[in-house]
Amino acid sequence: MSNQALSPQAEKSLVLITGMSGSGRNTAASVLEEMGWYVADNLPPELIMRMVELTFEADSPVERLAIVTDVRSRAFAGNLGEVLDGLRAEGRQPYVIFFDANDDTLIARYDSVRRMHPLQENGTLTQGIAAERQMLLPIKGMSDLVVDTSDMSVHDLRRELEHQLSDSKDKVQHVTIESFGFKHGAPRDADMLFDVRFLPNPYWVPELRAGRGTNKPVADYVLGQPEAQGFLDRVASLVELVLPGYRREGKSFMTIAIGCTGGHHRSVAVTEALATRVEGLQGIELNVVHRDIDRN
Repeated sequence: MSNQALSPQAEKSLVLITGMSGSGRNTAASVLEEMGWYVADNLPPELIMRMVELTFEADSPVERLAIVTDVRSRAFAGNLGEVLDGLRAEGRQPYVIFFDANDDTLIARYDSVRRMHPLQENGTLTQGIAAERQMLLPIKGMSDLVVDTSDMSVHDLRRELEHQLSDSKDKVQHVTIESFGFKHGAPRDADMLFDVRFLPNPYWVPELRAGRGTNKPVADYVLGQPEAQGFLDRVASLVELVLPGYRREGKSFMTIAIGCTGGHHRSVAVTEALATRVEGLQGIELNVVHRDIDRN
């Protein structure tokens, strides 16, 4: 991977993604969408100027635009160079990312999906790759960042884009702690699931039955059990342990599910207590959900 000198005026709110076919452009587009970018894929060079004008009008809701373009437009290289010159003449400096990979990697990727290279025509895959590489030399030379994906996994690619393009909002880990009742089914999207039915059930205490885990008498009963605090200590430590790994692997959203029988008492109280313990962890945005608290 090489990182060329970036012009001081380059805009990280306007990114142009291009490069060799099969080098990871589409994967990069998906990653940027997950990071909150508006992504325009397969946009011909002649439409890029208009797209930029529309995106950055005063009343546009789009704050960050990524445009993916490639050689499917046959006059690609010349047109794209003209577009970049035009944008710069208007005072914009798009951040140009060029994705590349060695020939062996590109051949292996094409073989795995059994697709024809866009410049292959009646020749061989190797000839198509060579023609594209020659065509893209000028664009590669004017790029702000060249990313060689030959030895990159999807997670490596995500980390590189986050490093280059994330602002402080992108680096926040979104953590949801959700209480539920097993009688209504466990959440299918949970990353970590804990069963608190080992704690005594307030349902069998007449004066607590109608209450919920958000009510102090119920919460005091549940959290006052000898096992409750030890359980919370261990779960909070586990969450703190795994969060950096989730972030490193590109997982920005994490759901922790806490279940009891009906989702009224124990799971609710434990969810509230766990949220209090983890809300101070650095770099997280916490959301608490009580899925079944109002179900009969």
